[in-house]
Amino acid sequence: MAEDLILKGTTKEQRYKELLPQIESLVSDESDVIANMGNICAALKYGMNFFWVGFYFVKEDTLVLGPFQGPVACTRISKGRGVCGSSWETKKTIVVPDVDQFPGHIACSSLSKSEIVLPLFNSSREVVGVLDIDSDQLNSFDTTDEMYLEKVLSFLKF
Repeated sequence: MAEDLILKGTTKEQRYKELLPQIESLVSDESDVIANMGNICAALKYGMNFFWVGFYFVKEDTLVLGPFQGPVACTRISKGRGVCGSSWETKKTIVVPDVDQFPGHIACSSLSKSEIVLPLFNSSREVVGVLDIDSDQLNSFDTTDEMYLEKVLSFLKF
């Protein structure tokens, strides 16, 4: 409840600007990517009040669930399927204002209303996973989210 009051008094950009140095500090001295992803998920979920935040890893021809914060999630997603699989296939960030309007959307939770998925690249520019963030509100994500989330992902080393 107190977090909601704090969040209401600031803009999305202000929250990201406050959160970025905290996330960078959390991950800068840790070499384990799983540990860093876990902390990034927690920081984003609670710092931005997102419904669900998680990572999926590319394992052969499937995305497999990694560290996340929020309700239980789909554990495997095929390439090209849903928002996550589409982001992996196209190698592009996808912003979905209304998940019910996205062809082939995978509904892990009926409470999810909008979504942003960003691909994770290794040093060879191959997609090694995705960051998936869901909101329980419509139209939650925009270019501000994309810009700051790309910065968050730049802290991870593959």
